Amino acid sequence: MIEQSRVLLSSKKILLGILIIMSVQNLFAKEKVIAKIPEASGISYSTKSNSLFVVNDEGSLYELSKKGKILREKKIGKYDFEGIVVDDKNNVLLLAIEGKENILILSKDDFKKINEISVKRTYEGVKVLKKGSDGIEGIALKNNKIYLSNQSNKLYPKNDSSVIVIINYDLKKKKQKIENIINHGLTDISGLTFIGDILYMISDNNNFIVSYDINKKKILKKDKLPKKFAQEGIAFDKKGNLYIADDKGQILKIKKYLEE
Repeated sequence: MIEQSRVLLSSKKILLGILIIMSVQNLFAKEKVIAKIPEASGISYSTKSNSLFVVNDEGSLYELSKKGKILREKKIGKYDFEGIVVDDKNNVLLLAIEGKENILILSKDDFKKINEISVKRTYEGVKVLKKGSDGIEGIALKNNKIYLSNQSNKLYPKNDSSVIVIINYDLKKKKQKIENIINHGLTDISGLTFIGDILYMISDNNNFIVSYDINKKKILKKDKLPKKFAQEGIAFDKKGNLYIADDKGQILKIKKYLEE
């Protein structure tokens, strides 16, 4: 009887494993390359214009249709952009600059510069944002707060995980200090976006997408990507489609991700 129970339990585990694999394969069978953008490093969706905004490591900014057609393109300057978020309320774009750890604010209409915010690198006496690999890699906006991720941090916390720093959002201020952090315990977080109170994070090296409840301060779900991408940006449109900015030079679309 005990042996039969063990066999039954083993069979259930195998069946569950097969269902999980089939589910993941079905989800990412919908993945499609919709555009080619050199060294794409950040992406954001605008509900107002129903379009995508993309930045790359070479200092360029693009507006795309959801099918991947390039609607506008402009070389902003000698910047290493690592993230972008659309603020439809104020009709501006916020671009994260790696190295300087600044946020460039541009007009959404004509891409002209409005302001550049310098982010203080320390929090509670510890340098959280460092130049290079420990600098800004992702950016998101929620409730008049800016969320910034770095890919690794050898100083805080001690487990070498990424942290997300939170600063106040003010279009006129030139400098902002870190108000708070999210210590999620994950490494290599390269892209951020919000759906309601759920923060979605994407990791390049770990090859996963994570949903995190900012109110409960807990990870809800972690999806392993079956293919190895060089994902550095993440966005969702109003239909739940997922868009990934891939550093290898492409924009990926995965249909109905949020419905799975």
